[in-house]
Amino acid sequence: MKYPVAIWMLAIGAFAIGMSEFVIMGLLPNIARDFDVTVSQAGQLITGYALGVAIGGPILVMLTIKWNRKYLLLVLMGIFILGNIAVSLSPNYGLMMTSRIITSLAHGSFFGIGSILAASMVNPEKRASAMALMFMGLSLSNILGVPFGTLVGQNFGWQMTFIIISIIGVLALIGIIIFVPMRRETVKSSVLKELKILKEKRLWLTLAVTLFGFSSVFCLLHIHFFDVNRCFTCTGKLDFLFINHFRGGCDIR
Repeated sequence: MKYPVAIWMLAIGAFAIGMSEFVIMGLLPNIARDFDVTVSQAGQLITGYALGVAIGGPILVMLTIKWNRKYLLLVLMGIFILGNIAVSLSPNYGLMMTSRIITSLAHGSFFGIGSILAASMVNPEKRASAMALMFMGLSLSNILGVPFGTLVGQNFGWQMTFIIISIIGVLALIGIIIFVPMRRETVKSSVLKELKILKEKRLWLTLAVTLFGFSSVFCLLHIHFFDVNRCFTCTGKLDFLFINHFRGGCDIR
């Protein structure tokens, strides 16, 4: 079954965004040491990113609801690239936190707009698999990108990891410019129309399942910095555990 190249470009973008979100968990001790803060304080960089996704993402979508979807996707990737470059150049903790929050604004909107575009490029019976292909980039970022980025960060500095993420983002941006078609919007949307979805009970049930599911993931990851060193003599063994954990997530998808 063949899919348009554009969907693969969206998957590359998803890979970069997923890597940017999760790779920092394995680099917290390095960042804490460089900025002279505790690991717990460095961990707030994860919280800041999450808040940017949860709060800033929906607001950004509402503000740009009438934009052309391809243009919006390009703007989002631009924000993502510039944000990660700023992270890599951050001279202090405060600027890095600000850069992470700015970067996070592209996260939720990219997956929402990207999945719609992916579905619009194939026949109706292939829409679900087209969206799954795009989200495969997110799963692969956990399986391949995060361990690779952690390895790079621990050996060449965490700044290099975010430079690599920026480069992957640039590749995705170029691919989107070239391959994603420009389409006219046939359905007019409004903020009020979009907010009606909040009345759906199934939405809140899905959000609850997602909340508890990802909470278990993050609990596992944070064990690395507090208890796992008592059980493992090499962080590489823990990386192997993480790879198998995320591989299970990929299979579920």
